Amino acid sequence: MKRILTILFATLLLTAALCVSASASSFDDAAQELSAIGIFKGSASGFQLDQVPTRSQAAIMLVRLYGAEDEAKAAYAAGSITCPFADVGETAAPYVAWLSGKGLANGVSADSFGAANPCTDKAYTIFLLRALGYKDNEDFTTANAQEFGAALGLFSASALTGTFLRDDLAALTYQALGCDLKDGSTYLLDSLIQSGAIDAAAASSLTEKIETYRNLQDVTMEAMDGSMDADLDVKAGFAYSLKGQSQGETLDMSENMDITGTGNVKVCTTEDDMEMAMTLSLKAEGMPSGEDDTLEMGMWLKDGVMYVRSGEEMLKQEIPGLAEIYTSAMSAKANAALLPFLKSITAKTSGTDTVYAMALNDALANTMDSLASDLTGLMNVPGEAKMNFSMDGSAFTYTIDKDGQLKNAAVVFNMDMGMDMNLGKGEQGTMEISMKMDMNMDVKATGNDVKITFPDFSEL
Repeated sequence: MKRILTILFATLLLTAALCVSASASSFDDAAQELSAIGIFKGSASGFQLDQVPTRSQAAIMLVRLYGAEDEAKAAYAAGSITCPFADVGETAAPYVAWLSGKGLANGVSADSFGAANPCTDKAYTIFLLRALGYKDNEDFTTANAQEFGAALGLFSASALTGTFLRDDLAALTYQALGCDLKDGSTYLLDSLIQSGAIDAAAASSLTEKIETYRNLQDVTMEAMDGSMDADLDVKAGFAYSLKGQSQGETLDMSENMDITGTGNVKVCTTEDDMEMAMTLSLKAEGMPSGEDDTLEMGMWLKDGVMYVRSGEEMLKQEIPGLAEIYTSAMSAKANAALLPFLKSITAKTSGTDTVYAMALNDALANTMDSLASDLTGLMNVPGEAKMNFSMDGSAFTYTIDKDGQLKNAAVVFNMDMGMDMNLGKGEQGTMEISMKMDMNMDVKATGNDVKITFPDFSEL
C-alpha cells in the first residue's frame, strides 16, 4: 500500500512542477465561454462534448473563426454562393459553400464533402491554422500541421487517447482565440472583435483572461528562457481509507498524515525537448507504528520517460507526447496553450513585485485522472486501478520582481480521489484519498545557468 501512495504522490508532484500535461480532459468551461460569444453552439442535448465532431460541424466553426458567419448566410440566402456537395445538409450548406468558394475547404470527391465523416484532430488543426492566416504548403504541410500548430500553442487533448471529440474541438478553438495571427498584428479573438464578428462587451471577460495570460507567458519566458532551478518546500495534509481484500484477509484501514519536505527541481527546455529532475526529502507524521516515517525520493523526466525513485527502488514509465507538449506550451509563441485549463487569472501589484494568480478548472483534474490510469503499469502488477479526481480550489501563483525576473512560483492542490483496484488473485479494494498540498518554489537560477545531471537509468 505504501508503494501505491508513493507513486500517487510522485504523480501529483510531477504535475505540479510541470503545470501542464495532455490527456482526454473535459473542457466544459471552455465550451461555455465559447458559447457566450457565439463561437460554439450545442443542441437541445447540450454541447455533446463526448461525441466525435463531423466535418460539417468543423466547417461551421471555421467560418465563425473567420468572422464570416453573417456574410456566408446572407450570400447563400441571396443565391450568390451555392454548395457544390450533395451530402451537405441545409444547416451547414452556407458555411461549406463559403469555405469552398474561398478555397479553404475541399470535398472528399467532386460531389461529396464527407459531411458526416469524423473530423480528425489534424484536419481541425489545419482549419485553425488557416483561420490564423497560415498557408498550406507555404507555412506548413499536411504532414507537419500538428507540430506546427503545437509551436503556436495548439495542442490536442486527444494526443494520448487517439480519439478526437467535440470536447477537444472546444479546447483547440479556445486556444486558437489566444494565438497571434500570422502577420503578428494581434491575436485571433481581438481581430474578431475589431471586425465586429464578436461583440466586445460579451467577450470582455475572455479578453481580459487572454491578455493577462499572454502577458504572464511573455514575462515568465523572458525571465526563464525555458529553464528553471528552484528550491522546494512542500507541505501536505493527507488522509486515506482502504477497504477490500488482500491475501484472503479483510482490509479496513484509515490513516491521517501530515507530510513536510524540502528539495529541488530543475526544468530545462529546448525547442524540441524537455528534461526535469526533482529530489525530495519527505517526513510524515501519523504513519502507522513500525513504518518508516521518512522518504528520500527522486523523479526525473528524460526522453519522454518518467523515472521515480523511492528509497532504493526505481520505477519507470513512458509518458508519450508529454515532453513535446510541454516544450510547445513553454514556447515564446505559445501564448494560448494552457488557456483551456484556467478558470481565472489575475495580476496584482505587491510592493515592487507583480503577482499573477491562476485558478484551475476541472480540466486539469481529468488530466490527472488520465496520467494515473497507468498506475498498475507503473507498479508492474497485473490487474487494473481506476481513478477519478476532483481538484477544486487548486491554483498557481507566480511572483515577478521589479527587474522582470521570476522570483517565486507556488502551487496549491486541493484533491479528492477515489480509486477502485482489482489487481488479481484476490487483491481488490476501494481507496478514498483527500489531500491538500502546498508547494513553494524559490527560484535560484533561470536560462542557460540551469544544468541537470541524471542518475544511471541503464538497468531499468
